[in-house]
Amino acid sequence: MLLRQLQALLAGLYDAPAEQDVNDYLITDAAHAAVLQGAERPPTDEQLLIAESDGQLEIGLYVDASVLERLASRCPLRRLTEDNLADYCTALEGVSHFHYVVWSVARDRSVSLLELELQAEVDKYASALRLTLEQRDGRFPAELFHRLFDRTGFLPHLTGTERSRYEEAHRFAARFCRRLEDRFLRPRRARPEAMLAELRTFYRLGRHAKLRHAAQWG
Repeated sequence: MLLRQLQALLAGLYDAPAEQDVNDYLITDAAHAAVLQGAERPPTDEQLLIAESDGQLEIGLYVDASVLERLASRCPLRRLTEDNLADYCTALEGVSHFHYVVWSVARDRSVSLLELELQAEVDKYASALRLTLEQRDGRFPAELFHRLFDRTGFLPHLTGTERSRYEEAHRFAARFCRRLEDRFLRPRRARPEAMLAELRTFYRLGRHAKLRHAAQWG
């Protein structure tokens, strides 16, 4: 149920209705995910699996069972803290990838890997911000940006191309999200409705437009 709730959170945040239920495509068994990838084991605890056959897109989302078990005992929808933030980001990233691909395909839009990672970085920040504001009675979580963008690392097994893509997505998302805070969330001039409109506009931009938009805000 948690992944379905996270998908509903993103769908509501971006006014992008969920046209496919993420739970119907969920894989939690590492061995099964590894077979589908032709590998000994999945490289990460979360991965969107996509294949094209006879013009049809086949899709699955792997989120390791251990991640979901930990989140079940420390539900981020009730309280998002340092203790469950990493697992939350793992699950949310997978849901973000799934939802954005499904939403885009339904509109005959192609999606690049860089675009997918950039949107997921923004989704983690925007969704965590919404949850913490709700859970703290509207008090702004000043530490959130630092935690998501300054205290992160990249997996050591990434290829040079993969690392470059993740770093670029992270860098552009950080620029965009920092400007969201500065422009819409500072005390005495907070404009949450305008921030929501900006997030929804960004969601609908294609790869190159997203990068240009984030760069302009940097």
